[in-house]
Amino acid sequence: MPATHRLEPGQPVRLADITTKGKTYHDDRKAAQAEFVKLRHELIELQRRLYADGRHKLLLVFQAMDAGGKDGTIRHVFRGVNPQGVRVTSFKKPTEAELARDFLWRIHKAVPAVGMIGVFNRSHYEDVLAVRVHKLVPESVWRPRYDHINQFEKRLTDSGTTLLKFYLHLSKKEQKKRFQARLDVSEKNWKFSKLDLQQRKLWDEYMVVFEEALEQCTTPWAPWYVIPADQKWYRNLAIARVLVATLKEIDPQFPPPADFLKDVVIT
Repeated sequence: MPATHRLEPGQPVRLADITTKGKTYHDDRKAAQAEFVKLRHELIELQRRLYADGRHKLLLVFQAMDAGGKDGTIRHVFRGVNPQGVRVTSFKKPTEAELARDFLWRIHKAVPAVGMIGVFNRSHYEDVLAVRVHKLVPESVWRPRYDHINQFEKRLTDSGTTLLKFYLHLSKKEQKKRFQARLDVSEKNWKFSKLDLQQRKLWDEYMVVFEEALEQCTTPWAPWYVIPADQKWYRNLAIARVLVATLKEIDPQFPPPADFLKDVVIT
């Protein structure tokens, strides 16, 4: 089950042929939510062990169209997890200092240390997505970045980082519904921007560049998962399944007690 939405290296990707509906994979929302709660409790314990073990690193990358649910996914999946062991980094428009350096410079600074789970809300993939759609740099600049990204991710995995990459696959119809909710509910108004409408007009262009990024950068060491995201409850469940299964495979352990502890007497 954790591999259900994982892409295979070397295979073509056509997002129009991949469903955005979680109900295709799970038709019982109540049962799905119960399973998700159970997985979240397992995650809390596994993260405690990962942090205490201090030998492993885990990095999650989230990409999606606007309103795809990156923030909500991170908030729900990691609820209750010790914040000392999780670092979330949101990558916005690059600063002048960042633009003056290699595009991976700001990314490398945010990768997790041992014992940590790093979460990227957007990532280095923006430099082959938004940059390409908005024609911010010529093809001679963005085209080689696929190889640069693959080499960067190979370097991370070779140095002990386990990498999980999730594309939250939202339909254009569901995006419209979520945008409308941001307009209709006053508490959600702050989430809406005129830029959202401009980006929505570029939907087809974004699908093309997402497909190529997913295709070019699904590797044996860092495959992409395309997660149906129209139903939030299934989206959360699918990601929790992958995350918990991955941590179980890593199998972090609490360190054995130091020898001196047997002689310690608290007075």
